[in-house]
Amino acid sequence: MDKFLNKSCLVVTQDGRVITGTLKGVDQTCNLILSNSMERVFSSQAGVETLPLGLYIIRGDNVAVVGQVDEEVDQGIDVSELRAAPLNPVVY
Repeated sequence: MDKFLNKSCLVVTQDGRVITGTLKGVDQTCNLILSNSMERVFSSQAGVETLPLGLYIIRGDNVAVVGQVDEEVDQGIDVSELRAAPLNPVVY
């Protein structure tokens, strides 16, 4: 995870939320600190709504997936035109 520090990342949480931001910190239990974070709320009827969150902490036990975002590609996508069903929560 240290290779993602100070880079743009996308986090999918256990409850299906999608949060993007700059990874500022991580610890041994995978607690994450994101700056300039935004939540992307997906809808099959309307485009993706982007909600600003600012500095955001995600508990490690709520993290499902973390990935680095290619900022060039991400900026070229008009997310307000995307249609997709929201993700379902992770079920064990």
